[in-house]
Amino acid sequence: FLAPWLELPHFEDRMRWLGTVAGIDLVAHGTVSDEDTIRDTAVAQPLIVSSGLVSLLTLFPHPAEAFAKVGLGAGHSVGEITAAAAAHVITAEQAMVFVRERGIAMAAAAAVTPTGMSAVLGGDRDEVVATLERHGLTPANENGAGQIVAAGTMAQLDALAGEPPAGARIRPLSVAGAFHTHHMAPAVSVLAKHARAISTHDTRIPLLSNADGTVVRSGREVLTRLVTQVSNPVRWDLCMQSDRKSTRL
Repeated sequence: FLAPWLELPHFEDRMRWLGTVAGIDLVAHGTVSDEDTIRDTAVAQPLIVSSGLVSLLTLFPHPAEAFAKVGLGAGHSVGEITAAAAAHVITAEQAMVFVRERGIAMAAAAAVTPTGMSAVLGGDRDEVVATLERHGLTPANENGAGQIVAAGTMAQLDALAGEPPAGARIRPLSVAGAFHTHHMAPAVSVLAKHARAISTHDTRIPLLSNADGTVVRSGREVLTRLVTQVSNPVRWDLCMQSDRKSTRL
């Protein structure tokens, strides 16, 4: 996916710089690495964040201009790290170190037990959540009407596929583990230690939190939420609801 972007001025140079910071060949992973390599969350996460950071810098070569034009920010899951850097809470270099350690820690946590995620498409929201709970699964991502991502052990996901909620379809996702669930708890403690060494600034624009869709302005709170969201569900639906309210206001 990255090949056409590298034709943009300075894009490749900036990707190589962020790759140097993270200790990962991001250009190679974004152009020639195979699916199995990209599936490794220790690779995918730095690639996602770096691509977002460089894309934003391409859109706004002078970041100060963005703060005058963008009224609200948000990022989905690992995208919250990108949003935090874009809002000047942390630097791009801090973001890359943090996401590298996040990916490594989450990959280690995922290796403990065979886990995964499946998209549940359609169905009544309350019935879907109740079905997931019955199977011992977590609604790890509530992305909006008609899409909830279930996460848990492979055995639990197999049981869900055999007994889906009424009116819903199950689509397995190609991911390395049950992200945003209790299975990621070991990664939280790792990131909490790193977070203590990271300096922050309060946001230049308001940020919506994946935890509950609330507006966060404190830099330290943004960082704290980046740590805890690793094992907590993503409520993107609440972020979108808050976004609409903010737009009306």
